[in-house]
This record gives sequence, C-alpha cells and structure tokens, in this order.
Amino acid sequence: MQPIQLFELTSKQAHWLTVRQSVVAGNIANVNTPGYTAREVAAFEAVMKETGTRMAATHPGHIQEDPMRGAVRSERQNGVEVLPSGNSVNLPDELSKTGEIKRMYELNTGMVKAFHKMMLLTVRK
Repeated sequence: MQPIQLFELTSKQAHWLTVRQSVVAGNIANVNTPGYTAREVAAFEAVMKETGTRMAATHPGHIQEDPMRGAVRSERQNGVEVLPSGNSVNLPDELSKTGEIKRMYELNTGMVKAFHKMMLLTVRK
C-alpha cells in the first residue's frame, strides 16, 4: 500500500497560498510608491518541482530557510500599464488575484475536510 501524501501536498499548497497572498498584499500596499515593480510568485507546480520534500528541523534552534520565498519574482508584463511614476502595479489585477487565492484556499481546505471524513469512515469502532 502506498503512503497517503495528500495532507503533505495540501499543507505545501496552503503555505504557497500564504506566500502568494503576502506578495499580492505588498503589491497593493505599494500601489502609489514611485518606481515600485509588481511581484508575483511562481506557479505552485513549478515550486513543487524545485523544492521537493525537505528534511524537518529536529531542534528549535535549527534554522530552516523557507524554500517558497525564493519563488517570488519580479513581474513586468506587456499588458500591465506602467504609471508615470514607474510603478507597474495594476490594482484591478491584484484584487482579482486575492479572489483567486481565496477560492484556491477554500478548495484546499475542502479537499482536506473531505479526505479526513473518508479516513474516519475507514476506522472501525
């Protein structure tokens, strides 16, 4: 029987969604900052290929670097209007990203709940 990796995968996706929401919030916070370049997080599939499974720290003093923080990259797309200040943040796009992140997080938690219920059904009393 193969080990069940769903909980680990959904945990990594929830972490990725947290990082992405943080980056989008930073873009929105800097919408009026002159010269600010909008940032985006690499797709979850690309991050999963790069990070893989990492060893856990066995002592609280161990320092662990967040592998998903390296996935943040600068974004300058042709369709994004660059404001006269040099700022490349497009507020409607950033707000739509927050909605997308919310939907993805709800899907993620829904999958965990459904899988948890399935696991409980297999346990005999």
